[in-house]
Amino acid sequence: MVKSDIEVAREATMKPIMEVGAKLGIPAESMDPYGHYKAKVSMDYVASLKDKPNGKLILVTGINPTAAGEGKTTTSVGLTDALNRIGENSLVCLREPSLGPCFGMKGGAAGGGYAQVVPMEDINLHFTGDFHAIAAANNLLAAMIDNHIYWGNSLEIDQRRVSWKRAVDMNDRALRQITNSLGGIANGFAREDGFDIVVASEVMAIFCLATDIDDLRSRLGNIIVGYTRERKPVYARELEADGAMTVLLKDALAPNLVQTLENNPAFIHGGPFANIAHGCNSVTATTTALKLADYVITEAGFGADLGAEKFFDIKCRKAGLRPDAAVIVGTVRAFKMHGGVAKEDLGTENIEAVRKGVSNIERHVENTKKFGVPVIVALNRFITDTDAEIAAVREVLAGHGVDAVTCTHWSDGGAGTEDLARKVVEVVAEGKADFKPLYGDDLPLLEKIRTIAKEIYRADDVTAPPAVKSQLKAWEDMGLTHLPICIAKTQYSFSTDPNAKGAPTGHELPIREVRLSNGAEFIVAVAGDIMTMPGLPRVPAATKITINDAGEVEGLF
Repeated sequence: MVKSDIEVAREATMKPIMEVGAKLGIPAESMDPYGHYKAKVSMDYVASLKDKPNGKLILVTGINPTAAGEGKTTTSVGLTDALNRIGENSLVCLREPSLGPCFGMKGGAAGGGYAQVVPMEDINLHFTGDFHAIAAANNLLAAMIDNHIYWGNSLEIDQRRVSWKRAVDMNDRALRQITNSLGGIANGFAREDGFDIVVASEVMAIFCLATDIDDLRSRLGNIIVGYTRERKPVYARELEADGAMTVLLKDALAPNLVQTLENNPAFIHGGPFANIAHGCNSVTATTTALKLADYVITEAGFGADLGAEKFFDIKCRKAGLRPDAAVIVGTVRAFKMHGGVAKEDLGTENIEAVRKGVSNIERHVENTKKFGVPVIVALNRFITDTDAEIAAVREVLAGHGVDAVTCTHWSDGGAGTEDLARKVVEVVAEGKADFKPLYGDDLPLLEKIRTIAKEIYRADDVTAPPAVKSQLKAWEDMGLTHLPICIAKTQYSFSTDPNAKGAPTGHELPIREVRLSNGAEFIVAVAGDIMTMPGLPRVPAATKITINDAGEVEGLF
């Protein structure tokens, strides 16, 4: 009988978190334990590492996701365990799961099978409270905006041009657009408002890009909350909100240390979505890991067209990171779906569909190489995959000079990923990485969007209404041309049509609105029908989550 992820996690023999930290050389006094198996690493200790040399940075990314599953997180964990098994010092850096997907449709995000991070239930639920702190800081600013307007509005904020939204870490479509302050004079001035999910908020983005507490406060102060009638921006620091927001986030900013099933250290910190935000764990966690390990494995969300592009063009650009290699994860089952096979037919050998669907990972390989980063493909193997299907994938990828390494970490843990680990060490040792962003800082904002659309999505062009073009021009006039672009679009396709599988061409990228994340220092371009507040599916995962008679969580994953 195949065990569920949560059953595997419960059988794990975890080490006290102080022992896990000691493996990295972190002294006990520099860790703040949250129970026995999770801890925060103090920011004073993080700062003390600044002069140490960096290890090697490996990005794990993937193909456009399908219902068949791909396994980026499991591969990240399995690769970390495998590197440690072959004698290398490796540490994995992942994002914290959002409650929205956990209770919605996607489920947990702590890996799976025998390639997990634990304590799995804690990580998938409230963990160390980081997301609650981020939501509180976000909503404190929202409250201070409306309070300022109520008490005379000395900053002359135009209520029609308040751009700051409230946030909650749950899928709730009813909150996408609301009217607040109803009920009479005592409740303030009614205006249109809305909620984003916490992982799509600018505070989450700032939290993940901040390098220390001073940088965090500076970025929070630079948030533009709205505009006056004369279109003059109003900043969070003008509301004197940045200090209190920083206080709410000061403990959360410290990286969270946990462990894999094989007792190897793992940082899990921050959690922006990759389809509507920048999709990477915190800069603080990644840069700290690079001082503590020889190989740091980090993941960028969803397909490489979203997560990897944003990792390279936003996170690496802003933090000065230079990745040494990229692992792109795919499965034969997913290639079949991209090749037109229905989910119920995935267990039947279909070489033709594999050859057709492997075009998706071909394009991701080509795109990733544009950043000057060597590529390895990890084939997350299922028992229904045939040797002929795997041979077909390898044949196609060999034409791009890329090796496809089969992995069985889901069933075998780190032992099932040792071949991939050796390949990563080999590729990194060749020293061929020559990282460069896709576009320069000085390129006009619309041209940056067009560059991503053409080079990564392979769109023919970008379409945008006059209001979007006018807004981009206004931001350029404010001196913001240098900001990178964060495109929000569907994760299921290179295009904005989630049903366009494989490697579509001949499409356009329609930009319906743009948002300035001035504190995070990027511009969000919203494409197609993507929403920054997801909704629940017809049958939410929450309907199956409960507590059993033993007091254990059931149905989480």
